Amino acid sequence: MSKELIIRSSSNAVDFALSKDGKLIELHKEDKDKSFVVGDVYIANIRKALPGLNAAFVDVGYEKDGFLHYHDLGPQVSSLQKFLKGIKTGKQKNYDLKNFPFEKDIDKNGVITDVLKSNQTVLVQVVKEPISTKGPRLSSELSFPGRYVVLVPFSNRVSISQKIQDREEKDRLKRLVKSIKPKGFGVIIRTVAEGKKVADLDKDIQKLMNRWRGMCKKLKNAHHPSRVLSELNWASSFMRDIFNDSFTSICTNDEELYEQIKDRVASLLPDKESIVKLYKKQTPIFEKFGIERQIKTAFGRTVSMAKGAYLVIDHTEAMHVIDVNSGNRSNKTKNQEDTALEVNLISATEVARQLRLRDMGGIIVVDFIDMRKAENRKALFNHLVEAMKDDPAKHKILPPTRFGLIQITRQRVRPAIKIKTREENPNGKGEIEAPIVILDKIKADLQKLIKKDHKNLSLSTHPFIAAYLTKGFPSPRSKWFFDHKRWVKILPRDAYTYLEYHFHDKDGNIIN
Repeated sequence: MSKELIIRSSSNAVDFALSKDGKLIELHKEDKDKSFVVGDVYIANIRKALPGLNAAFVDVGYEKDGFLHYHDLGPQVSSLQKFLKGIKTGKQKNYDLKNFPFEKDIDKNGVITDVLKSNQTVLVQVVKEPISTKGPRLSSELSFPGRYVVLVPFSNRVSISQKIQDREEKDRLKRLVKSIKPKGFGVIIRTVAEGKKVADLDKDIQKLMNRWRGMCKKLKNAHHPSRVLSELNWASSFMRDIFNDSFTSICTNDEELYEQIKDRVASLLPDKESIVKLYKKQTPIFEKFGIERQIKTAFGRTVSMAKGAYLVIDHTEAMHVIDVNSGNRSNKTKNQEDTALEVNLISATEVARQLRLRDMGGIIVVDFIDMRKAENRKALFNHLVEAMKDDPAKHKILPPTRFGLIQITRQRVRPAIKIKTREENPNGKGEIEAPIVILDKIKADLQKLIKKDHKNLSLSTHPFIAAYLTKGFPSPRSKWFFDHKRWVKILPRDAYTYLEYHFHDKDGNIIN
């Protein structure tokens, strides 16, 4: 298995493409002037506290006020407010919490107005970026993520990732962290801490303590609202959270990013430093690594898959809906139930990839092809759970209903990625789906036919697609000839739908 990270830097944004075995699985875009990134900490004022919603609207400098619910205050919000007031008045000069007297935990079932008042100063952290018409979602329970641990001020709790299964390792890590953690701070032990020595954990904690102290120094003279701590850029946070020894290549066209990532890799896994490369060629980096093509084919409303199946993805304000279709596929060796299971399993793998690739969140409903057998529905459910196992976003999958529907909830902290895949209609008004969307599918079918030694092939397709395949030099058809030594006759068919095509043999019989 190969994992590659391709980073494209431009004047106003940085794009990150993560691929696994050559297939794009994650795509992120970071605007260089972007505000309100998840993890940023702001000092702000309460605009209005509403007991009916049990929440407060907070002015953080965005066009829409941030939303702070009572349950996101954290049990020690009173201690945080006392600490913040001490810094603002100059009474609190020591930023370590070793001798700081904690306040009593707030009532779990309390009311927002019992804790916060209008115009009161608060310290909040962004937990969800602004989405659609909503402002950022906020929390007063601050946390500072590091490579191996997460530091939580105003807490004494030590917890550990559930992904660490070994009981002895859990006990060892908890024992080590309890011996080195600063008083007044809680620690969450991350999955990558498994097997690490106490020196590694202590170094990580000290780095986070320095971030905490640096933030506190800014609070006294900070105007309201303002950002007092910035989350690391995506490249740095990626190296912190996801990077491991399974990566085979990291390539960027930005020299500054190259040096930054190389230093980071050298500190984490010195033997992997050589995988970081600076791209200097004239061909755009996303074109060179096939990312641009995959973006075109993966972000349309229709997503083609193996064996003729395809997905139709629709986005609404309330949810995302995915429809699974078997397409023009026919398999005479299998009955309808087996065919449905095969298509559904292929689709489940692609659905898992699409959710991660588009960063879709909230409620997702997938309409799989109906299957009568309970064991087949269970096999589909288990396959989807396994396919989504590597998804870093929190998610929950419900078993399929009798109607073949599977419901998924997936954590959404950023707006879903939407990329324009339609192009201007060259023969009239409006737009059409980019021809490249089905080009890969046609090419795959052609390769299968050539393997079966079919000759004198012709292809009937929509006039738009026919024009795309034959125009220019080298045209896609010319490239087919250079690759396979087969000349394919292209026949435009006005009656065909845009995504419809058929290969014919020398006698005109349909063979795909």
